[in-house]
Amino acid sequence: MASELNINICIDVLDSMDELSEQERQAMELAQQAANDAYAPYSNFLVGSALVLEDGTLFKGSNQENAAYPSGLCAERTALFAMSAYHPNKKIKLIAVTARRRSEQHFLPAMPCGACRQVMAEYEHKQQEPIPVLLQGPEGKFYRCRSVGDLLPFQFTKDHL
Repeated sequence: MASELNINICIDVLDSMDELSEQERQAMELAQQAANDAYAPYSNFLVGSALVLEDGTLFKGSNQENAAYPSGLCAERTALFAMSAYHPNKKIKLIAVTARRRSEQHFLPAMPCGACRQVMAEYEHKQQEPIPVLLQGPEGKFYRCRSVGDLLPFQFTKDHL
């Protein structure tokens, strides 16, 4: 007989930038700046990500497209890989993600793709503590996930190898 597994995920919905902590606001503003700097001549979809490290260091990343489409890289992985190259042993305290279309000034909901969720989960598993994720939501709202696990509840980790 089959049983049922229920997964409950709670995500905070914040109505405006005013409801963010100072650290969250700084990270989201840096993610917005990163989106504005994205190299996205093909999709014209500009994505920015920002990381806050345990010592307060801020790191940003933007999507980097390529004419050979699979050779591009998402904003989240750009930020995470660069951070890890420069600060391999520092813990991540927050990841912020936002996006906009090149033809528009307002920011849009930005949800990490599956590959980015897996990479984010790797760093969360590595540091053995949750990494909150702040996402641009619709109509000026923000979504605050308490952990990468909220975005990827069934993770593949080194423990599965």
